[in-house]
Amino acid sequence: MSSLLSHKGYAARIEFSSEDECFVGHIAGIKDIVGFHGETVAELKAAFEEAVNDYLDTCEQIGKSPQKPYSGKLTLQVPPEVHAAVATAAELSGKSINQWATEALNRAASL
Repeated sequence: MSSLLSHKGYAARIEFSSEDECFVGHIAGIKDIVGFHGETVAELKAAFEEAVNDYLDTCEQIGKSPQKPYSGKLTLQVPPEVHAAVATAAELSGKSINQWATEALNRAASL
């Protein structure tokens, strides 16, 4: 089971505010600050989806390209022995390093 809220490629960072007795969230992975809140999980999810939709609509109205959370490119620097082990594991599994690493990262991130 995933605890990630996602909508149209955007994810949410969620916290609980004991002072306000509600969940408070922000769209994660972008520099623009877009917040939302809800007292229940259903309200929180609906508010998140509305916040994403409003962000995209506002960007379109003002002629701004909405910031994408991530490009899909990830550059890593690892010790040579780790690089060699990854290359060997990928080759033995019949995959490219990118394919192998994507699968390993997905498992590690529990996606």
